[in-house]
Amino acid sequence: MGQLVSDVTKVLEYNNAKKTDANERQKILSQIATDEAEKTNLIKKALATQRAKFGGNGNSGNSFSENAVLNRLREEASQPYDKKKQDNLEKIKKIKTKKPNLIKTWLSRIDKIAG
Repeated sequence: MGQLVSDVTKVLEYNNAKKTDANERQKILSQIATDEAEKTNLIKKALATQRAKFGGNGNSGNSFSENAVLNRLREEASQPYDKKKQDNLEKIKKIKTKKPNLIKTWLSRIDKIAG
């Protein structure tokens, strides 16, 4: 009877760990989505500001310098968010729930009884 209780306990602990890991993954994914929205808003604001400056200086259209500046702004604004996203994806990869191997446990106990 003690063996059965032990095995059931292992399975329940595994299920709880699995739920906890799923919740942790969901939090990280939610953070990534929030960061992406922040990054998009920041880039839009920076681009709008730069376009207004170019327009105020009399530049218009798709001149090379305007596009180069806008691309640089886009890259600079997204760099910290890209690094944070990469870190969060690494965290997700590290979250692993170890599944109990009950068959291996049972076989080792049978070997002890028989042996």
